[in-house]
Amino acid sequence: MPRQPQYLWLAEQLREPILNGEMTPGTRLPSRTRLARAYRVSEQISRTALRLLVTEGLVEARPGSGYFVRAFPEVFRLSRTDATSGSGLGRLVRERVSTEQERCTAPLSSRLRLRDGDPVYRTTSRGLSSDEPVTLHRSWEPAVLTAGTLRTPFDAADTGPLERLGAAGFPVDRVVEEVGVRALRDSEAALLDSAPGVPVLVVERTHYCGDRPVETSDLIGSADQCRLLYKLSLARPRVRR
Repeated sequence: MPRQPQYLWLAEQLREPILNGEMTPGTRLPSRTRLARAYRVSEQISRTALRLLVTEGLVEARPGSGYFVRAFPEVFRLSRTDATSGSGLGRLVRERVSTEQERCTAPLSSRLRLRDGDPVYRTTSRGLSSDEPVTLHRSWEPAVLTAGTLRTPFDAADTGPLERLGAAGFPVDRVVEEVGVRALRDSEAALLDSAPGVPVLVVERTHYCGDRPVETSDLIGSADQCRLLYKLSLARPRVRR
């Protein structure tokens, strides 16, 4: 059996007391030099082990101060695909940021089956916890569906898309979601008070009326703080008598 690299072994010696609570959040770890001496490894090994723990999110590096045990962020569970889950934001408070009309461009045009340049309504909102943004939600719908009515996002700002589109003659009967992880973009980072490039969880959700997509959205949240909670109903098997 291959011998375990020394940096992985050292990282495990530090990881275990962090995970079991012996080293509480805010605890300062020994310096690279002290770790190297204490565990009889090179400073290169201790540096690599600490960087691994930073990558895992267990430790944070503070320039000029050293390495510290990172506080575990509060986790928010977002209910999905359940008709009783309301906004799907759980304990988060929804804050509407803006509604605008813009021209559709790829890849949005593919998701909504529109031509590039077709008008769409874009609505932006955030999910807040103690006035701090945790999630960002952006949704788009073809303007042709409700233009000239009182069912646009501008006119019915406090009404959910399912109720509003249904009242306009486009009842939603199918939902498709695709979940992935990507880097946070500049325009999104400003709204989430975060830094561009950090990994975020993204849920692309599209509502359909029959085979026609009538609204699509991106739910974006910190990969550290957000969990998706799916409640799926299964048909009961028939009991043969």
